[in-house]
Amino acid sequence: MSKHPLEKWGSVVGNNRSRWVTLMLWLLIVAVLSITLPQINSIENYGGSDLPEEVMSEQASAIMDDQFSSDSGLPLLIVWYKKAGLEIEELQSIQALYKELAENPLDGQATLPPFGDIPKEALLGSVSENGTSIVTPVFFDEKTNTDSLKESLAKITGITEEQFGENPYETNIDEDGLHARFSGPAGISVDATNLFMQADVKLMITTVILILVLLVVIYRSPILAITPILVVGIAYGAISPLLGWFAENGWIDKDAQAVSIMLVLLFGAGTDYCLFLITRFREKLGEVENKFEALAIAMKESGGAIMMSALTVFIGLATLGLADFGAFQRFAVPFSFAILIMGIAALTVLPAILAILGRAAFWPFLPRTVEMAKKYAQDKSKPYKAPKPKHPVMTKVGEFVTNKPWLVIIVTAIVLGGLALTSTQIKYNYDLLSSFPEDMDSREGFTIIGENFSPGELAPVQIIVDTKGNDIDLTEQIAKIPYIDVVSEPTVGESDADIQLYEADLNENPYSNKAMDLIPGLKKDMETILEEAGIEGADESFWIGGETSAQVDTKTVQERDESIIQPVMVAIIAILLLVYLRSIPATIYLVGTVLVSFFAALGLGWLVLSAFFGAESIASSIPLYSFVFLIALGEDYNIFMISEVWKNRKTQSIKEAVQNGVAQTGSVITSAGLILAGTFAILATLPIQVLVQFGVITAIGVLIDTFIVRPLLVPAITMVLGRFSFWPGKLFKKQD
Repeated sequence: MSKHPLEKWGSVVGNNRSRWVTLMLWLLIVAVLSITLPQINSIENYGGSDLPEEVMSEQASAIMDDQFSSDSGLPLLIVWYKKAGLEIEELQSIQALYKELAENPLDGQATLPPFGDIPKEALLGSVSENGTSIVTPVFFDEKTNTDSLKESLAKITGITEEQFGENPYETNIDEDGLHARFSGPAGISVDATNLFMQADVKLMITTVILILVLLVVIYRSPILAITPILVVGIAYGAISPLLGWFAENGWIDKDAQAVSIMLVLLFGAGTDYCLFLITRFREKLGEVENKFEALAIAMKESGGAIMMSALTVFIGLATLGLADFGAFQRFAVPFSFAILIMGIAALTVLPAILAILGRAAFWPFLPRTVEMAKKYAQDKSKPYKAPKPKHPVMTKVGEFVTNKPWLVIIVTAIVLGGLALTSTQIKYNYDLLSSFPEDMDSREGFTIIGENFSPGELAPVQIIVDTKGNDIDLTEQIAKIPYIDVVSEPTVGESDADIQLYEADLNENPYSNKAMDLIPGLKKDMETILEEAGIEGADESFWIGGETSAQVDTKTVQERDESIIQPVMVAIIAILLLVYLRSIPATIYLVGTVLVSFFAALGLGWLVLSAFFGAESIASSIPLYSFVFLIALGEDYNIFMISEVWKNRKTQSIKEAVQNGVAQTGSVITSAGLILAGTFAILATLPIQVLVQFGVITAIGVLIDTFIVRPLLVPAITMVLGRFSFWPGKLFKKQD
């Protein structure tokens, strides 16, 4: 009888001779890639916009660059604050700083306001009404990289110390005295880069320690605990330089946040794939004396599920590439590519390592066949002890589910349905800065601005008008709009006199959802104003720019991405399941259960974040990120368990197939789920709120899949449907 292809593959990569060749080949590839290609973390982080060029805020930004270059570029806002009030001497020192910057420009410095040359009385006019604060900008070329910006900030700090005799950038904001903070896009960029660099190191160390501890506790074998870490480390050794190569050639843009989450995904999902094979290998070592034969059989029985799981996650995460929103796009390649390489490593280098270690991988509790155990007991002059029944807890769970499937379905439906309904109460924010720690320099700077200037001064709305040759001034009309606090006199374009710029302060915090709600009304009001001014084609003669407008466009683009990516991902996974299982009902309920699980995780995650983390809202990107991860990873566990049921059904009744499927896969999936949830939960320890929120919701979703959906809900539905679970495949025709 011909061997199964995966059994043959296990013999190819993990026989007596090839095991060392396979391992050395992987190590050689990693070494060559590491020497010849740059690591992904050595590549400059992407600093451009996340929005497509055709949205209004981006069009406005392009016009600003073209027609108002003196107001364009990457702004660094130096925020000065003194609770007792700024003094003339301090304003003179600020002027001295700007004189020095004018005489000796920084690397990448584009334009500089003439603060060094204007009378100090004029500078006083820029001080807040309460006299405590002033904001002075420095504009850099938009192509200036973060490393260059960091050097420039260090030089400004040095010059400031010379002028003031102290360093106001490293003070406690609650203390008396002068304080200064680097803020604005340039300051945020530097702070964010530093934050993610620290996060990556902490993340990797904490993740490795957590996985080692969990594996030692669960499997009680130090060698086994190290094995998945070693395999994931080898895979990462190939992934990092290849992604660095992709980014260096401009094929992808490096995103620090994506790299951080990729590490978690790699260690979590990678360890899961390793455990699927390791657990089956241990079982076969208890049945087959020859370790190479045991490995080949283990590959046959688990390799298909590993391949299918990795393929599902790979394709699911790759659907992020369909996004228009830049951050979503930048996640697609690192996530899907990492899973692809990890899946290959789990089916090549892991079998090779297991073939090398053999039974020693499970020391000190070595798996032996009955004959080997009897001989071992005889050699040690000890009585032979029959092995304990396997999977006693999950066997009872399987019995309960198959005996009372309707009870399980009703209870889980009520619990998950209730949590899913809670997800409709979630509030979202579109403000990037709210994701960062409150004591981060750039955020403290924005807080000072918000507390000491009018709300709209944080980020004025840019209203750009094409007058089409008409001599008009719309300042008075714009000022009459109820939600506009202050509007500037028009500035005329540098090369096109028909283009006018009005900067308007809203009466709401420009980063708030309330301010975002004003933008559609502002567009209608501007159209009316232009029509009354006699401008033809009024609806195409103005552009609204600035942070608030960009947030509105972000919401629109993200909602468009969700409406495309989510159904496409579900459809692709459904097709894969249909091809793999040859069952329409099973495909429907496997997809349906993970969808319910996702919304339940979103609801419970919101309750946890609001109750224990003080969250008033969550980042708008969280639902899509969590969706692609939880749907893909949730199907991972479903596939592994349902594969066992389908295999059992060939020789067992439906009840036995389901019961044994739950029992046989229960321990490994529970272990894998705890490890995966634990790795995502580590994100909650980081100071970056968007990662905290993503980590909490995803970890909760994994736990729901691990302890409710996979061992209870899916088996119960399979039991209720009976042989119709297998329709129209061959197993449908099999009678009990």
